[in-house]
Amino acid sequence: MRTNKHFRPTKAIIDLDAIKYNVLQLKKHIQPNVQIIAVVKANAYGHGDVEVAKAALEAGASMLAVATPEEALHVRKHLPDPDILVLGYSPTSFAEYAANENITLTVDSPNWVNEAKNSCKKTLKLHIKVDTGMHRIGVATEEELRSLYEAIQSSGQFVVDGIFTHFATADEEDESYFQKQVNRFEQFLKILPKKPRIVHAANTATALIKDARLQYDAVRYGISMYGLAPSEYVKSKLPYPLKPAFSLETELVAVRQIGPGESVGYGASYTVDRPTFIGTIPIGYADGLIRKYSGQDVLIDGKRVPIVGRICMDQCMIALPAAYNIGEKVVLIGKQKNEEITIDEWAAKAGTINYEVPCIITSRVPRIYCKKG
Repeated sequence: MRTNKHFRPTKAIIDLDAIKYNVLQLKKHIQPNVQIIAVVKANAYGHGDVEVAKAALEAGASMLAVATPEEALHVRKHLPDPDILVLGYSPTSFAEYAANENITLTVDSPNWVNEAKNSCKKTLKLHIKVDTGMHRIGVATEEELRSLYEAIQSSGQFVVDGIFTHFATADEEDESYFQKQVNRFEQFLKILPKKPRIVHAANTATALIKDARLQYDAVRYGISMYGLAPSEYVKSKLPYPLKPAFSLETELVAVRQIGPGESVGYGASYTVDRPTFIGTIPIGYADGLIRKYSGQDVLIDGKRVPIVGRICMDQCMIALPAAYNIGEKVVLIGKQKNEEITIDEWAAKAGTINYEVPCIITSRVPRIYCKKG
């Protein structure tokens, strides 16, 4: 018997009003004729692809972007109408599925086109990826671009719907490498016999703080759609405040007092030197609370308290200032009373970037959506 009821109190709360706000603010910031491509890859950076996509479209996004064929099919199952672009590699075996579902694919090789046209006889929209300096995928020379363009044009059923690149250092203050990529992309654009319907190069950082001319026909809105800045440098240059959409909370499931010399958790790595109340919360590394977060603060009753001992697979322990009741709310990410713990704080604790934090909160943690309060 299937149920949507969640018995464990651990959950991620996704504020769809924040998603809409961040999209609306970008729409005001960019040129009026520029489209917004809402990037909902990796389950919308851990926020939930379908619900986030709906909110972004309602706020003015005109296209969605994902990373894989499977992500595209999942979104299309729930949203039959909007354009969906797969930003990453798709095998030729997916071409016919993409054509049937009106999914646009990224391509960077004439060999891919020649192989795919044998199995896909329907109209398929393609975006050419240009490698201007990321060196992941994309055509790297003008000769490669000409060969790919000609292969698509001669296929009969494939259409060059767009061309794009991705900037490696748009979120950094030093613009030297960024400008090299811009110049290279402009050179590639000049050799095309005909401009495609959509030219896009601006990722979030470029759309927010760079020259408006680089917005071309569309911008790809990723991390800041979720209320997070791509870097500290971009945060200092933001044209409007961002609203974080992700919070994470749970409840106390056990409270006990231990005495001096007693230890907590695996390896007895945390030992108290005075009587201490220890609370247990039902979240662990199987939920994405990796062991590096030991020592990170959480909020209870608006007060900061640390995670102590080694984080377990399904649980972890926190040091309490008093004997709180079972069921007391604990906020790991978000606001409680006058205090707030941000995703950026979590990222700093783990020595990583804010992108990674919500992405690794696993599907075992349900996403609960709220809007209009």
